Amino acid sequence: MNVQSAPHMVSVSDPQLNPGCVGIACDVDIRELEPEHCYDDPSVVSGLIRDAMLQSGLGRRNPAVPLADIIKPGQSVLLKPNWVYHRNQLQLGDECLITHSQFVLHALGEVVAAKPSRVILGDAPIQGCDWEALITPEFLSRVDAVASDSGVKIEVVDFRRTVTKTNDLGDGIDIDQRDLDRYVLFDLGKDSYLEPISSPRGRFRVTNYDPRELARRHQPGRHQYLLCKELFEADVMLQLPKLKTHRKAGITGAIKNIVGLNGNKDFLPHHRVGGSDSGGDCYQGRDLKMRTAEWLLDMANRSLGSLAYRPLRKLAALQSRCLRNAPIGGLEGSWHGNNTCWRMVLDLNRILRFGTVDGRIADKPQRSIYSLTDAIVCGQGDGPLAPEPLVVGAVTFASNSVAAEWIHCAILGLDPTKIPLVQQARAQSPWTLLERDSEPHGRLDSHQVSFEDIREMIGVRAKPPGGWEGQIELEVAVS
Repeated sequence: MNVQSAPHMVSVSDPQLNPGCVGIACDVDIRELEPEHCYDDPSVVSGLIRDAMLQSGLGRRNPAVPLADIIKPGQSVLLKPNWVYHRNQLQLGDECLITHSQFVLHALGEVVAAKPSRVILGDAPIQGCDWEALITPEFLSRVDAVASDSGVKIEVVDFRRTVTKTNDLGDGIDIDQRDLDRYVLFDLGKDSYLEPISSPRGRFRVTNYDPRELARRHQPGRHQYLLCKELFEADVMLQLPKLKTHRKAGITGAIKNIVGLNGNKDFLPHHRVGGSDSGGDCYQGRDLKMRTAEWLLDMANRSLGSLAYRPLRKLAALQSRCLRNAPIGGLEGSWHGNNTCWRMVLDLNRILRFGTVDGRIADKPQRSIYSLTDAIVCGQGDGPLAPEPLVVGAVTFASNSVAAEWIHCAILGLDPTKIPLVQQARAQSPWTLLERDSEPHGRLDSHQVSFEDIREMIGVRAKPPGGWEGQIELEVAVS
């Protein structure tokens, strides 16, 4: 079976694109292939990309150059893949970990066909990621070839301000690699999604980062983020997410992909220390031994680069492993009760849509955020860093990230109403992310299709992360 659906100015929503419509292309024959071979045929990958764009409503000016509808000659474009890390922690290949290099290159080809003057291709992976291992010389050579052939200036940029390098002790030490003037600081204050759960005790955490820095950025009445300036210098932003399940957010795709535009990870709360019965959301319930392990991890992260770092990390890990019947969530907030991560992600989405270069939140949208999602091989299980491959054979294009994620849930067999990141993104506010009258739907094979249609026609049953099993799966109809 083959189903294949054939001064700076910013770009704000194309009125001819329905924000609720998600273009879908799917070749289910790909599901017969091993993950490492799913991107081998360039005609298949490029065909899926082109068709997903056409299904969304692009191609009115020129079907051969669909992106000409949103990219005008001479404009600048920001391309944002998912380049989270240089290796799969399960050693199951990077096809399910990052936006595949073949996908990125074919998408880049579609962009330069619209004749922009400049393309920035970048991301901010986690601070310990080896950029040279992630962005290979072969990939850079092919990017250079695209630039030479098209005459378009293309830059590949590491958006991280701070990276973690190995010191003489064999442990990590943080180094600032980019000037602070390449970022815009935003403070959402009391308007942040995080404000209702903020505490003067500084309970927000990112697993492997110094909690003191996070406390300086997030406290009652203060919620700061550091966005790379490339976002505000671009006329058009096109995301290239990799569709995966996610331990802390349930799903990562078009909505969460934008986290990689923040320059420092210690501006990004991912959970709160303590169990759900003691004012935190790191794990389920209450557990003194787990709290001790959390304390040891905090001490380690405060001593990054010192002699104390490694033994403290080992003690924290040992304490956690020695627990029998350890609470769901572990030390990282990896479970369905995480009430922090989705709030941080939606804060960033608000900034992207309404933020200005001087760090303000405007009353009206400042830019559109288009997404072209790589769902040819998806990640399931404990994403984002330890996913298992799930071959789907799909590509989507959307002019609204929330609508895209709603449809992505149908593809993966997940219930969007049970995933706070997706459900809350549709909530109405002064800075709504999806208009009230825009009901998410797909367009496949030149026909409008509903959530249920997508589920039945091309849907799969993705394995949720361990802490989300039994909580977010769509119910299976009983005949």
